[in-house]
Amino acid sequence: MFTHAPKRQPTKLLCLWSVCLAILTMAATADAAIATFENLKLPPQSYWNGSDNSGGFASGGAFFKNNYYRADQYEWWDGFAYSNRADTLTQGMDGQYNAITGRGQGKSATYGIAYVGWQQPPTMKLSTAQILRGLYVTNDNFTYYAMRDGTLFSDKFGGSTGDIPDWFKLSIKGKDVAGNVTGTVDFYLADFQFIDNSQDYIVDTWRFVDLTSLGEVKTLEFTLTSSDTQPDVGMNTPAYFCLDTVVPEPATVLLLGLGTLLAVRRRR
Repeated sequence: MFTHAPKRQPTKLLCLWSVCLAILTMAATADAAIATFENLKLPPQSYWNGSDNSGGFASGGAFFKNNYYRADQYEWWDGFAYSNRADTLTQGMDGQYNAITGRGQGKSATYGIAYVGWQQPPTMKLSTAQILRGLYVTNDNFTYYAMRDGTLFSDKFGGSTGDIPDWFKLSIKGKDVAGNVTGTVDFYLADFQFIDNSQDYIVDTWRFVDLTSLGEVKTLEFTLTSSDTQPDVGMNTPAYFCLDTVVPEPATVLLLGLGTLLAVRRRR
């Protein structure tokens, strides 16, 4: 007498297969950037600084706050702007919308620009709280040449001999969904504090900043400090930097997928 093996349940197998495929897909795309600025369309060699009074802009899964002001014939802004300008030679205020790299990170044409004003720090808010692997930063033309050569209002970094231990530091503060600070990451956009002057540098390429130590964040706040600062006036170094390609932490994506798989297995 022959007995037949119990029939498999194709629906459950198909469900498990679908979940496994989803996890593999997430693993393959885990390094996909949260924000690249490439969705922000501009005419060639131009910029957006908030003059439409929209209060900011979104790229991927992040919103970048902008504050724009106008009084008579004058305008000014702080927070975030964006640009696709490629000129690396323009100096002074005319270079505030130019990354010193001449383009965005990687093959990107468009990049973000931050200016630290007086009311609040430039702020990036994620649509979903998560762990970030990091992002890319560099100097803009205005700040780069001010540090390299000095201006009427700011010092040449290192002085005439290169021995003055100047520095220009970006600090990135993470906050969770409740607004609690999760930590701060510091990154030197220029550093002349080395004993060996040949090691002194001003960043002129896109540099990756690791943010995993901040843990799960909903918001990032950006501030700048400099050795060239006056007690009653504030920082003399132009308070700009450029930003591009915000990258999520792959482990976060994979853990979400594995959690889904385990839940399916428990229901079997």
